[in-house]
Amino acid sequence: MKITEQRVKELAHLARLRFEGPALVKMQEDLEKILGMCEQLKSVDTEGIEPLIYLTDSHTILRDDVIVQTITHEEALKNAPKSDSDFFRVPKVIDGNV
Repeated sequence: MKITEQRVKELAHLARLRFEGPALVKMQEDLEKILGMCEQLKSVDTEGIEPLIYLTDSHTILRDDVIVQTITHEEALKNAPKSDSDFFRVPKVIDGNV
């Protein structure tokens, strides 16, 4: 598939990127190579092949969650610029008229 310079600029705009000069040409070539590889994959017979969900048969072993009190409620509020009994006070960031 042929990727035009205009197509690269459109994709770059959507991705909030900017390519100029040699970088634009290189990106155009790279995108054509990527699409070429995808076209090759279309020719592979995948009939009867299960989709791959995990790369290995092993399962991740996670540790048990253990609740540990590392800081008290009072210690957490002690360094707060503003607090209100049991809560942190923060500036209003959402306008109620929205």
